[in-house]
Amino acid sequence: MIDENGKQIGIVPFFEALRMAEDRGLDLVAVNPNANPPVCKIMDYGKYKYEMQKKAKEAKKKQTIIKVKEIKFRPTTEKNDLMIKVKHMLRFFEDGNKVKVTVRFRGRELAHPERGVEVIEEIYENVKDVALMENTPKLEGRQMVVVFSPRPEYLKKLKAEKEKKEE
Repeated sequence: MIDENGKQIGIVPFFEALRMAEDRGLDLVAVNPNANPPVCKIMDYGKYKYEMQKKAKEAKKKQTIIKVKEIKFRPTTEKNDLMIKVKHMLRFFEDGNKVKVTVRFRGRELAHPERGVEVIEEIYENVKDVALMENTPKLEGRQMVVVFSPRPEYLKKLKAEKEKKEE
């Protein structure tokens, strides 16, 4: 058993420990119930719960949520339109998001899947300094899919620049 100051009291019968906690106006909390003998601590349980919620909230703040954005192309997408969509991809990478690139085939276009690979390679040539291709292009039904993710060193560089601006 551990008292409210963190001082170890030793092995105490359950009812005596419960009485000690009640005398002090605090709660008896099983810190490690699976141990032999179980470890209990005298504390204010409401305050303990509040502290744990606060820690969880802080940990959640530091967590980054990665979203997967999707941009669709066609094998016949013109160069200018492709570049506009690449600019959108770069903006998504700046936010730390992944981008799923889909090349959708219609009708007889499916007879030339190599054109879809060419479109994806052209996209990769424009974003290779900023992003990695996570997998090779896969033909799934009538569409070719590949996922790009931002390079870790690029994200570090952006983070450093952001911190510099805040100073």
